[in-house]
Amino acid sequence: MRRAVLFIAAMIALTPACSAPPVGPNSRAEAVKIIAGLREIVSPNGLQAIETIPIGGIAQVVSIRSQDLRNPVILYLHGGPGFVEMPLDWWWNRGWDEYFTVVQWDQRNAGKTYSASGANPVATLTPERYQRDTEEVVQWALKRFGKRRIFVIGHSWGSLLGLRLAAQHPEWLHAYIGMGQAVNGPDSERRGWAWTMARAQADHNVEAVRELQAIAPYAAGTTPVPVPAILTQRKWLGHYGGAAWRRPGGGAFEAAAITLAPEYSDADVRNAFKGQPAVTNAMLPQILATDLSTIRRLDVPLILLLGRHDINVSSEVAAEWFDRVKAPSKQLVWFERSGHHITSEEPGKLLTTLVRYARPIAVAAGDAAPDE
Repeated sequence: MRRAVLFIAAMIALTPACSAPPVGPNSRAEAVKIIAGLREIVSPNGLQAIETIPIGGIAQVVSIRSQDLRNPVILYLHGGPGFVEMPLDWWWNRGWDEYFTVVQWDQRNAGKTYSASGANPVATLTPERYQRDTEEVVQWALKRFGKRRIFVIGHSWGSLLGLRLAAQHPEWLHAYIGMGQAVNGPDSERRGWAWTMARAQADHNVEAVRELQAIAPYAAGTTPVPVPAILTQRKWLGHYGGAAWRRPGGGAFEAAAITLAPEYSDADVRNAFKGQPAVTNAMLPQILATDLSTIRRLDVPLILLLGRHDINVSSEVAAEWFDRVKAPSKQLVWFERSGHHITSEEPGKLLTTLVRYARPIAVAAGDAAPDE
């Protein structure tokens, strides 16, 4: 009898575990559906959309998120070149759409634009073509949302596009917002190599020291650095946390965020970086040889957002340029717990910074929904 009772008790204890449904989600589709439901925009004044638009002779793709279309527009210019950030915004962009109409754009040969248009001819993979694309996207945004001006935020490679745009077309902008701002490429590269070498030597990392010495003198003179040398420098710089502060390698954010992006289909995930090698080979050496420190005046407000520990694109170089440049108003905000990836490293402070320093410019111009 006692054995029978124990057997029945054991079976009762096991039954809930055996019959309980498996813990999900069990696929990317299920996970994406959950995230999409959480961030669905239901405001009657809002908009949530993916739009394909003709830019630079090809179909290019933007996402739009806004709780109220009366709010000012922010166009986000992603880095790379070829590194998309649209699929990351579910992770770090929460709350932006309450204060701004946020437009994310996948540039040519990247992400959803790659899905829409395929690989671009190498002849079109030039900084000049991307600059013209940027101008066309701004013109589209002004017309699409019925605005006289918008904000442009440029990150990394996108900050070169954004700074040139601000210098050439201030009449299109409420303000230019530079994040991980690239200014003097050769100077930034040299400082990054020296920083990385110092860390490798202090770490007694024989392999790193040998590989870094093999590419020396690095970024000397005006000759563009070859792609293999750039990738070697970046490998060890990232290893020592010069890209994502205290996060060796720095890939944790991107790997999780891209695979769980509601805006991205399975095909988009596969295509996200498929076009990046071609863009890297065609453009990266030229980009890193660019020096925009000769821009000494902007006719539009300037907001610079810099990670204190950004070695990837030297925040020191950007801060030194900021001290010299003239603008109607300018604001430098340091992110003390960030490297090059402020969006993922300090997303809360980033949002409050935009609300504190950018939005009031649009409010003063009458380009914002009333506070409720």
